[in-house]
Amino acid sequence: MINDVCLTPLFLDHPVPGLEALVEPGWTVHQPILSASDCLKRMSAVHQSLAGWVEKTVGQGRRPVSIAGDCCTAIGVLAGLQRSGIDPALIWFDAHGDFNTPETTPSGFLGGMPLAMMVGRGDLTLPEAVGLVLLPENQVILTDARDLDPGEADALAQSEVTLLADPGDLLAYDLPDGPLYVHFDVDVVALEESPAQNYPAAGGPTAACLHAVFGHLAKTGRVAAVSVSTWNPDLDRDRRSETVSMDLLRTLIGRKGTKSIEGA
Repeated sequence: MINDVCLTPLFLDHPVPGLEALVEPGWTVHQPILSASDCLKRMSAVHQSLAGWVEKTVGQGRRPVSIAGDCCTAIGVLAGLQRSGIDPALIWFDAHGDFNTPETTPSGFLGGMPLAMMVGRGDLTLPEAVGLVLLPENQVILTDARDLDPGEADALAQSEVTLLADPGDLLAYDLPDGPLYVHFDVDVVALEESPAQNYPAAGGPTAACLHAVFGHLAKTGRVAAVSVSTWNPDLDRDRRSETVSMDLLRTLIGRKGTKSIEGA
């Protein structure tokens, strides 16, 4: 499958200029004009234009690959898939659960809430702004999630989300039928291998384990879209986190078929 790559060099609604160094020939650089003063309105503008790009990409018979500085952009990717007629199962790789709501979060951090929002929990301003059809919880697989807040852990335990503590379990897991949407927060990788993280969590699966899992998912031929939430480029002095993360992405989407991701 031909992949189209879109880079959104933002963290929520704040520019991350360091991500622009990733851009390769053929990539789309997504930098919408953010004129609103309200954070949620600014983020919604990002998600709205990203959803439009995903819908257009799918309509051209290509696979959208979104790279951005935060997990909330997954809202825009899912909305774009839905607009194009794709109703995917979601596989979410993350050191965290992103399943907090305003009632459970100890910090109020919006980046810890997108998965909850996508299934209809908490403040739904962002999904409603892009016309997202809420995803049934039983269509979501969350894997790793080794660093959960107490209220978040309780919410997950009482939900219909499938939680696989070991991503390696996906190798033998009976995957859902139909298209798959894979979200990859790079902080899922073992901290010693990918340390340039805003919210580091000790432990985690090795890159070798994730290469095996991503290769397994790729072989299904059913990965309809991929989104990546990146490392912090300002902390990545030796570019180790970038190298590990981008190599994993290549395993997931294939080293052929995308000129821009190969660097060829």
